[in-house]
Amino acid sequence: MNSFGFCYVKSMIQKSELILNNDGSIFHLHLKPEHLADKILLVGDQARVNTIADFFDSVEFTTQNREFKTITGWYNHNKISVISTGIGTDNIDIVLNELDALVNIDLEKREIKKDKKSLQIVRIGTSGGLQKDLPPNTFVVSQKSIGFDGMLNFYANRELYCDVPFEKAFVQFTGWKDALPEPYVVNASTSLLSKFEGDKFIKGVTISAPGFYGPQGRILRLPLAMPELNKQIELFRFEDLRITNFEMEGSAIYGLSQMLNHQALTVCLIIANRITGQANENYRPEMEKMIQTVLDQLTR
Repeated sequence: MNSFGFCYVKSMIQKSELILNNDGSIFHLHLKPEHLADKILLVGDQARVNTIADFFDSVEFTTQNREFKTITGWYNHNKISVISTGIGTDNIDIVLNELDALVNIDLEKREIKKDKKSLQIVRIGTSGGLQKDLPPNTFVVSQKSIGFDGMLNFYANRELYCDVPFEKAFVQFTGWKDALPEPYVVNASTSLLSKFEGDKFIKGVTISAPGFYGPQGRILRLPLAMPELNKQIELFRFEDLRITNFEMEGSAIYGLSQMLNHQALTVCLIIANRITGQANENYRPEMEKMIQTVLDQLTR
């Protein structure tokens, strides 16, 4: 009851807004709350789910719907779920909202829970290096993620969760075109970041692009709206930070996790350097090394 004598009534979330399957699982991920661990690894590729699960001591649950494959199991006495998201921040919007709903919404009553849970979410991915000293096979941990996708701008008050001075400096330095989505910048979880100290990891700022070709400065048959953007990215500095790599999901993971009070981190393997032209097409053995390292660091 508030100061005016009115009682607050919990509002039920409509079926059209929170869609469940006939078995009670959430719409896209096909998961129920009991299937999900508090520690979650996100990968783009469905095949990488199996690669990570091969490191588990045991597996207790598996499901798949479309590109969303989940395996939940145990590693080093820690329960972990690994989930494939497919490519792009649009899929991350689905995955993060449904993960949060699984732990913070009563799916039967369709009501937000009073006591909220915070998940630990680590993305393991591949990326392209944007600095000369980051050769293929480098492990990069993203201190900040820059979203070129514009997705977070659809949510209210996103400025409260973003590094607005960084955004303004970047827009001014690059001469960012108004026709492009407004960039946003979000910090990683400091507690997760602290688990990845040491010589194995390079810390930097990562861009999430809404495409693989034009948005990352690749030219096939179509000209670019900002042909000098990659060079400007390479040169840009903000305080003691520089932009280290391109990938396609991290910004939405960071942004939605900040808004929903989850912890998020992205760890990427550099498989190509966009500045030097170097590439490692046979990167899978290095990816397995990084997966083992991430699992160890997350559960130590």
